[in-house]
Amino acid sequence: MSHSGGRVYVIGTCDTKGEELRFACECLAATGVAVALVDVSTALPVTYADISAPEVAAFHPEGANAVLGLKDRGQAVSAMSVALRHFLLAQHDVAGVLGMGGSGNTTLVTTAMKALPIGVPKVMLSTLASGNVAGFVGPSDIIMMPAIVDVAGLNAISRKIISNAAHAVAGMVRYKRDVSSASGTAIGMTMFGVTTSCITEIRKGLEPGHECFVFHATGTGGQSFEKLAESGFFKGVFDITTTEVADYLFGGILPCTEDRFGAFIRNAIPYVGSVGAVDMINFGAAATVPTKFSGRKSLAHNEHVTLVRTTSDENRMIGEFIVARLNQMKGPVRFLLPLKGVSALDAQGQPFHDHAADTALFDAIRRGWKTQVNHKLLEIDCHINDVLCAKAALKAFNEIIE
Repeated sequence: MSHSGGRVYVIGTCDTKGEELRFACECLAATGVAVALVDVSTALPVTYADISAPEVAAFHPEGANAVLGLKDRGQAVSAMSVALRHFLLAQHDVAGVLGMGGSGNTTLVTTAMKALPIGVPKVMLSTLASGNVAGFVGPSDIIMMPAIVDVAGLNAISRKIISNAAHAVAGMVRYKRDVSSASGTAIGMTMFGVTTSCITEIRKGLEPGHECFVFHATGTGGQSFEKLAESGFFKGVFDITTTEVADYLFGGILPCTEDRFGAFIRNAIPYVGSVGAVDMINFGAAATVPTKFSGRKSLAHNEHVTLVRTTSDENRMIGEFIVARLNQMKGPVRFLLPLKGVSALDAQGQPFHDHAADTALFDAIRRGWKTQVNHKLLEIDCHINDVLCAKAALKAFNEIIE
């Protein structure tokens, strides 16, 4: 999909937000950007939109009646979101997308936006933008902009905010840079603060011949990493920091999804991985840590983040989760076990050092590992942040990338 010389699609429910949506289109058109108003109303489709609701609904896999023939509004909105996703992916002139609305339209439009490639400008002007927007943004580069006042008529505030949103999209479209212009082979990496030393050494060993893209392992960071990997953007990856698995399994605030590692199961991407930072579960402020973790070894990372040390049983489960997915990967795999610690907090003398817990993790991966062609489990007698570990990772990568 190209967005060079294309149009900005302004999307919303014209039956209730028509005046505001048309104002956004006027603001965009005044900058010289081509605009298309897309109606996603499910109740009373209008006639003045450039792309009508029935036209969008027709892109639903089961046809327009699967969207507009529903009496339940929630089901109709969900179905329209599916149709909009297919509609946007079928267009070859999407230069950017601007969505506007409340909870229903925010869900509808952002769900479709997430299907677009990274780098295509996506702005959602929403009444929900100042809350928890993880469900709306996910692994994409959607910009959530607070509406301040409800999107319910034009006034001195809404005109200014809508104008700002429109001009933000226009600026991104007019002054875009090509995301694919990597200076060298693109390599993806996962990192946490406690594995920074390892990733820094790996980057030093790769640059300048490779361009390194580092992702913070915060749940959505891992999803963005895998989304780009699945799109074919990376020639290989260093998935050193798999900490999101701990949060997923035990209720932390930075979890992956059930599909963690799925991109590498479905695609033969050269993969070097490790167990970075699985010694911790992330929670918010100390007062938010669930009572079942009371008495556990913990550390206040800052006033907003509290880390709880994983136990031997938890590490066994983490190891089993990871190795089951490693065994399904189609491409070449090298997986490193740093036997002297998996994070800066897990080194000898540090607060999370726990040899028994680490051993339970390593043993679970050893037990579950299936010997396959071009899959190797590498045990390194050092800490994950030792230079020796980075060198082993680089050696493994050079072996499989060739």
